[in-house]
Amino acid sequence: MARSGRGSPAARAAPGSGEPLSYWHDSLPDGDRAPRDALPGDRSVDVAIVGAGFTGLWTALYLLRREPGLRVAVLEAEIAGFGASGRNGGWCSALLPMSLRTVEAAHGRTAALAMQRAMVETVDEVGRIAEEEGVDCQYAKGGYLRVATSPAQVGRLRSEVDEARAFDLTPADLRWLDRGELRQRLAVPGALGAVYTPHCAALHPARLARGLAAAVERAGATVFERTRVSAISPGRAETATGTVRADVVVRATEGYTRSLRGQRRSLVPLYSLMIATEPLPDDVWDQIGLRERETFNDARHLIIYGQRTADGRLAFGGRGAPYHFGSAVRPGFDRVASVHDDLAATLRWLLPAVADARITHRWGGPLGVARDWQCSAGLDRSTGLAWAGGYVGDGVATTNLAGRTLADLITGTSSELVTLPWVDHRSRPWEPEPLRWLGINIGLRLPAGADRAEARSGRPARLRSWAIERLSGG
Repeated sequence: MARSGRGSPAARAAPGSGEPLSYWHDSLPDGDRAPRDALPGDRSVDVAIVGAGFTGLWTALYLLRREPGLRVAVLEAEIAGFGASGRNGGWCSALLPMSLRTVEAAHGRTAALAMQRAMVETVDEVGRIAEEEGVDCQYAKGGYLRVATSPAQVGRLRSEVDEARAFDLTPADLRWLDRGELRQRLAVPGALGAVYTPHCAALHPARLARGLAAAVERAGATVFERTRVSAISPGRAETATGTVRADVVVRATEGYTRSLRGQRRSLVPLYSLMIATEPLPDDVWDQIGLRERETFNDARHLIIYGQRTADGRLAFGGRGAPYHFGSAVRPGFDRVASVHDDLAATLRWLLPAVADARITHRWGGPLGVARDWQCSAGLDRSTGLAWAGGYVGDGVATTNLAGRTLADLITGTSSELVTLPWVDHRSRPWEPEPLRWLGINIGLRLPAGADRAEARSGRPARLRSWAIERLSGG
């Protein structure tokens, strides 16, 4: 496919801003930034996929691996990897937004175990396909460390280990590290221990997204960028430049789902923000660790996440940004000075060795959250409408599982994937405004309040913890 604007600033900068869309986009090779052509007019295909993030791209790739002759079109409002797929923390993990207890309560123990096994296998599948397709996404499977920095956090992490054992996960899947073992991997002053799982890889998400888009084209699909879909309905996806008719239409829009007509209450966009340091010298890395590029956070209630990038930076993110009335999504919401400052302070508190490091990039973006905080993938055969999403920030690996699952559903392939408990799960709509704005923002304040209460008292904030679990579907 012809491309235009090679290396153009528009392909790497936030709309209406001179700032990079993210560190990940800013560090793409020049040839990976070029936007593809827009849809030039009406078109008929077998499968139309709305959204060229990970969900849409994985779905297209696996569809064409299942049935190479399919006519597949991917429609993207900006560029492939513009949204959360190109801006996230780069954790390819076996984590899900809902707990195994939640899955077990609804579907039984066997189904919960199958879902967890599928996620563990998916972490390796992402690395395998990236290598097979020649996508240099800087994949490094160093595992994931969740550090305890207070007695209350120790209790939560010990409970996580106990729950893992209850679901037949062995120490090879998840285990407790004492202070000495933790220091061999990551030096957090005052840390009391950590849990470690090998089922996580650090990667460069924008490289993966742009590489997948190229792989999808090589497989025979057409990717139209700068093509905003305004509405989807059985058999059609509508854009300003033409209508794409298809037997199956896949909604793969995650945090941008609210922009589709009639979909404003399906998934709400919640913002997560990130920072990146300048490349750190070897002597600083000698103090910090992360030699295998382990991903890391701690067990506070307010979610944080970090990784050591392939070029020697710390990329670090977290929640704390507000939900915006009416599920609004705007470029200006990507940068909240107070949240970015808090992230920088938290990073320096966890890892004092970076105290003098310059913060070179600040960015953010919306992720998609269903009302019950559960992700899902499915196909309504009566309408030909398919969907996947609601990853709540745990989508780097989960999108791959979604893509394989949707490919099997669409092609009628009988597999274990189409029997997993998240398939065809339907979340109820979010409440109308202003109830949505009020409820979500109250909920967003709870984690920080719980962390402050634990810091003051030294004891677990049990009531707040219970409320957080109830509101987040845990």
